[in-house]
Amino acid sequence: MKSKILITAKAHPILQEEFLSLGFDVDVNEKISYQELLQCVHIYSGLIITTRLQIDAQVLKNADQLKWIGRLGSGMEIIDVEFAEKKGIQCFSSPEGNRDAVGEQAIGMLLSLMHNIAKSSKEVCEEKWIRDENRGTELGGKTVGIIGLGNTGSAFAKRLSCFDVRVLAYDKYKSGFSGEHIIESSLQELVLESDVISLHIPLNEETHHFVNSAFFKSLKRQPYFLNLSRGGVVNTMALIDALDNGWIRAAGLDVLENEDITHYTLEEKSILRNLCNRGNVLITPHIGGYSHESFLRMATVLLNKLKTAFQW
Repeated sequence: MKSKILITAKAHPILQEEFLSLGFDVDVNEKISYQELLQCVHIYSGLIITTRLQIDAQVLKNADQLKWIGRLGSGMEIIDVEFAEKKGIQCFSSPEGNRDAVGEQAIGMLLSLMHNIAKSSKEVCEEKWIRDENRGTELGGKTVGIIGLGNTGSAFAKRLSCFDVRVLAYDKYKSGFSGEHIIESSLQELVLESDVISLHIPLNEETHHFVNSAFFKSLKRQPYFLNLSRGGVVNTMALIDALDNGWIRAAGLDVLENEDITHYTLEEKSILRNLCNRGNVLITPHIGGYSHESFLRMATVLLNKLKTAFQW
């Protein structure tokens, strides 16, 4: 009997086509629920996921035949990797596939905020022609602080290299990475000296609400603030407080603490309206790493890793 693979989310068709050509049976269920997965995971040898499902210990306990899990994109916090490895299940991700898209989105959000592009466009559509208040601030000559120099942080830094900026980078788990365009920094130096701060860190117990009131109060240069990592690394109420008090100049968010926006409580809706009613806030629906090109690239990167690991 052929080994079975389950694709649990929207993925480029090349994945299914390639698995079929390799002799696997493939089931595609983009809307499978956690409870449904619990009931059927035992029949699969491979699992493709994105951000929608938590692959926790309970799922893994039921995964009698599972040999591998493939994560499209970055962020392994949705998988209990330690438990999976104890069961001999190998875990793969493909952050190389969408890092360039995130780097470009970070540049786009930053320039839009600094030059009031989205804000002034909305005003013109409301028949308001406001120039002085929308005078832009140039990126050139500024200091940009990057927290987390993994795949997406490095991609952002690379794209900043043509803007005549000073790039400071802090990564708790890396050192010795200073180069032509990046200066290795402590977190304290970064928050004191940066005109722009961009987050590129995973979400885990250590980083949950990494950015909180104390973080914002420590800022000295009223920076532009970007989060294209995970919503949970920022305390949203602390962010609103920072905007109210002028501790940050503007915020660009591609992620939110709760991205299930259709099931918001009244309080969550009020918080979202608070942010959306501000001209110095941009929010996008977690699309930073979701370009047409990265949609294909994430699939091919993951396929190559699986082929190498299992010698298919």
